[in-house]
Amino acid sequence: MFGVLNKNFLTGLLIVVFLALAPLVLTTHWIIILTEIIIMSLYAMSFNLLFGYTGLLSFGQAGFFGAGAYFSALTLAHFTSSFWVCVAVGVIGTALLAFVIGWFCVRLDEIYFAILTLGFGMMLFTLAHNWRSVTGGSDGLTILTLPVLTFSSYRLELFNPKIFYWLSLITVSLGIVVLRQVVNSPFGLLLTATRENSQRVSFVGQNVRTVRLVAFTIAGALAGMAGVLFGLFNRIASPEMLHWSFSGKAVLMTILGGSGVFLGPAVGTSIFFVLEHFITSYTTNWMIFLGAILIALVLLFPMGVLGTAASFISKQRGVMKHE
Repeated sequence: MFGVLNKNFLTGLLIVVFLALAPLVLTTHWIIILTEIIIMSLYAMSFNLLFGYTGLLSFGQAGFFGAGAYFSALTLAHFTSSFWVCVAVGVIGTALLAFVIGWFCVRLDEIYFAILTLGFGMMLFTLAHNWRSVTGGSDGLTILTLPVLTFSSYRLELFNPKIFYWLSLITVSLGIVVLRQVVNSPFGLLLTATRENSQRVSFVGQNVRTVRLVAFTIAGALAGMAGVLFGLFNRIASPEMLHWSFSGKAVLMTILGGSGVFLGPAVGTSIFFVLEHFITSYTTNWMIFLGAILIALVLLFPMGVLGTAASFISKQRGVMKHE
């Protein structure tokens, strides 16, 4: 057991070190793309906590993602220019929002839960789109001044793509560590048990609604953290970030990489954005070709790219042990 934990730790450490050194050799263009992949990976992984581990299909995850962006934009505009305060406001604000919405949603199962989350998500989208005096309406809230990080006499400007990349990597890594702790904890096992058979969980004395509500709140908070970074990355918080189609991106990236696999959504996100980048550089009809490729990938890898690869490796190890 400890050998597996040490192996996972070393693998994660190597990935972080590789990503930390990447900007030293990449062009600014690829640094920007990689920054977006890292941020969106956290967003997709927050959705996977609900879908892959708890068995809840949410079409409203974009509501918390966009809410995080708006919370940070409003904080910068009216209160403080501190980066960490923006992140804290975004995470706490979306956690409270997710708790309230989740209190209604977790009472239902399956398609009814999905439709209810879709309804709440579109309510948030409409609120952001129509409340022009606060949210800027369809134009969104432009972030004119990015927060500045100061360490003693050092001053780090987030307008520098490398600085923002490293800061995003640190913030997302912290979010992933929290998510890893949740998944590997006894509570994580309870989430999996709820996904497999919620009735049995209730029979042993656990409150299924409470378990789902906690998972819903954590997922919302992490989506909000990703939304804060995405808003600062694009210099704007816009209603499109709360639209149901943006929730669809999380669903697609999770299924593409492998739902229920911890890093599956991150792999799916990387594949999606790299394919999108290459296809758009050759044709304006990129959605047709991207859609065809994604359909082929889903058919070839029914458990997602990482999920299918992990399953294949485990089967091969089983065959070798029997031999």
